[in-house]
Amino acid sequence: HEHARTPASRWLDRNRPHTDLSKDQAGKVTKQFGTLGSGNHFVEVCLDERDRVWVVLHSGSRGIGNQLAQMHIGRAKKLAKALQLRLEDPDLAYLTEGTPEFDAYIADMLWAQDYAAANRDQMMGAVLREVVRHVGFGRELQRINCHHNFTQREVHDGRELWITRKGAIKADVGDLGVIPGSMGTRSYIVAGKGDPLSWTSCSHGAGRRHSRTKARKLFTADDLAEQMADRTWLVDRAGKLVDEIPSAYKDIDQVMADQTDLVEVRHTLRQVLNFKGT
Repeated sequence: HEHARTPASRWLDRNRPHTDLSKDQAGKVTKQFGTLGSGNHFVEVCLDERDRVWVVLHSGSRGIGNQLAQMHIGRAKKLAKALQLRLEDPDLAYLTEGTPEFDAYIADMLWAQDYAAANRDQMMGAVLREVVRHVGFGRELQRINCHHNFTQREVHDGRELWITRKGAIKADVGDLGVIPGSMGTRSYIVAGKGDPLSWTSCSHGAGRRHSRTKARKLFTADDLAEQMADRTWLVDRAGKLVDEIPSAYKDIDQVMADQTDLVEVRHTLRQVLNFKGT
């Protein structure tokens, strides 16, 4: 008998994490491949200063990345306790480079990053096919893949280091990056300037002004509808999206003005359509 292989199962066959996945985890990895997720994950259709069409997509490793991370955090805590390490806080437990535990963590983390990139590629392909199908023409001219929560090996000041960027993107000289605003505000395509004081990094977005809980207390679905005027979005889900209202985020234009030493703006994007994961 022959069984149809999905893109997810084919990718997983070629790319196995260091840690053996449970049957349930493997099933979710396959099922969630090519899906957006929730929170601030989104797909947007935008126009730049010359009315060229850009599709901006934000998603990550879905549930499996966090599950693997929590497993390794648990191992680090147990190891710290066994070695009687004096930590200011148990959550500051760590793994030492050169140990099997460290190598296992790095292998799983890099796998999760690859899964996230493949997940985005799968979704982007699907979105672009639909755009062409509805418009009737068009071809892809450029694609920029841009992690914003990741770790990789880099050389800085002559030293080979593991650099972790949390809420930041790599902005070495010429690196192309995507810096989205909140839903309803501008986004930016940038080129890095390679500032060594920032470890060749820059902001990945506007950043929150209000927590999700506070945003839900401060704003209503009507407020969100007002701020999303003249855009196509999930109006019927406004009640679930209030915590993503533009006013819950910092001013993206000010954020960009504050990091002119880190990046150069190549394109400014304005939203036409926003699809937010719920």
